[in-house]
This record gives sequence, C-alpha cells and structure tokens, in this order.
Amino acid sequence: MVELADVLRRFAGAYLAAYGPAMPASHRRAIADIIACRTETLGGHLWRCDHCSAELFAYHSCKNRSCPKCHTDQTQAWLERRRAEMLPAPYFHVIVTVPEELRQALRANQRDGYCVLLKAAAEAIIELARDRRFVGGTSACSPFSTPGPSSCSIIRMFIAW
Repeated sequence: MVELADVLRRFAGAYLAAYGPAMPASHRRAIADIIACRTETLGGHLWRCDHCSAELFAYHSCKNRSCPKCHTDQTQAWLERRRAEMLPAPYFHVIVTVPEELRQALRANQRDGYCVLLKAAAEAIIELARDRRFVGGTSACSPFSTPGPSSCSIIRMFIAW
C-alpha cells in the first residue's frame, strides 16, 4: 500500500518549490516530519527480548499530529467523539471551489482570504436554502474557525436543515 510519506518523498520537493513560501510554517514542518517519520533520519533504538535475546530495531516516529503513522488512533478517537456530538438532523458536506485565478492569492493571504471566502459561501448557501425552489426553509449555516497548532486556523463549515 502506498503511504502518504511515499507520496511526499516523491512530490514534496516540486510542491514546496512552487508553494512553499506561501505555506504556513506548520504545513512545511508537517511535510518534513512525515517524510522523516520512522526512518534513519530520526534514529531509533534496539529492542532485545529478555528471554530469547532476539533483537528488533525500531525507528523513532515524528509525533507530528498530521502524521497518519503517528496519530491514527487519536484521529479515530477524535472522530468518534465528534460523531457523538452530532445533532439528529440531516447534514450536508459543502465543497467550495476556488477559481484557479484566485488560488495563488488565496494561498498567499490565507487568513483574510478564507474569511472572505467562507462569508461569501455562507451567504450564498443561506440564500439558496431560503428559496422554495431549492430547500424552502431556513438552514443553519455556520462557518467558523478554530485555532490550530502554531496559530494556524482550521476552517470548518457546519450546515444543517
């Protein structure tokens, strides 16, 4: 099975060359950590069985919260806690596509750009939801931002009818 680290080892150089200066430092760090995770880059330690003296070398992990090797269990537990919080109402996953002409500007101005993008998306969705030709009622549409690591914002949009 192909792992994220394999993909990053192959393509991260070109990606970072094109977009690295506009990326938050935490994103660049996550890429570097995932690439190095459980490799000789981070070193390791030797385990020896007290009974049979068999030895096993284990590389150190990066412990980055974005690393799928390091945080699969924590991610699954977080998802289960979020599922338990869900309201008994229909939910819709909305994807807002940024036109190609605006992507570079949005990437370079993420904090302000995402605020404007989500405000416009929320207004459009609420307008469509109120139109009887589509939904015909009021929806709850709540874009919000939560602080992430290193002052990075995580953007989410909650919509329920």
